[in-house]
Amino acid sequence: MTLDVDIADNLRAVRARVDAAARRAGRDAAGITLIAVSKTFPAEHVRAASAAGQLDFGENKVQEALQKIAETSGVPGLRWHLIGHLQSNKAKKATGPFAVIHSIDSMDLLQRVDAAAVENGSRPEVLVQVDLAGETTKFGAPAEAARRLIDAAIGARAAQLKGLMLMPPWNDDQEQTRPWFRKLRELRDEWLGAGLPAGALQHLSMGMSHDFEAAIEEGATMVRVGTAIFGKRTRTPAA
Repeated sequence: MTLDVDIADNLRAVRARVDAAARRAGRDAAGITLIAVSKTFPAEHVRAASAAGQLDFGENKVQEALQKIAETSGVPGLRWHLIGHLQSNKAKKATGPFAVIHSIDSMDLLQRVDAAAVENGSRPEVLVQVDLAGETTKFGAPAEAARRLIDAAIGARAAQLKGLMLMPPWNDDQEQTRPWFRKLRELRDEWLGAGLPAGALQHLSMGMSHDFEAAIEEGATMVRVGTAIFGKRTRTPAA
């Protein structure tokens, strides 16, 4: 299959932007994980990105991801992130294949993911998805509920709480999304100041192709970049 984009060149460009944003913030780019969001793109794109040194990939839908994971099973070192909403009834399917689940947004989902991980012997890292804007079209737990989720996740048997995730209101201008990134970092710092263990909140997953530089400048440790690497999407993934 001939790719219509140069994924290796795109990755080099995105990594250079990650490095530059980290330098502007006085941060070490080595502490920032670039997640290539491969949703809707075929396994060939994943293999091409892997050949260019990319190991972390993000998917939105469990079923689409499972097929892609199977198709790339021969590629060593891949690490899969579930970044889309996870329905509670699919928790069992997600806990084994995904190293990180970014979208824990309810107590029921946390309990199901943890129980499934215990059952299948996995130790998935999980992030609590925080809703700071109160958008009815998006998932996430409001700050107060997110705080309760954090307490519960710290006591989980198999799931390992590693941080927070944010999907801010969409805006093409990253200066308009920057305040949301800053707010999540400040909330995380407030909770750490109240005594939460640093290891449980070490990651902030925030920032996409159009605003990941502002996210890095505001403290992101994971950025989820799709179109800047793989090009524009032309189809909608299956549910």
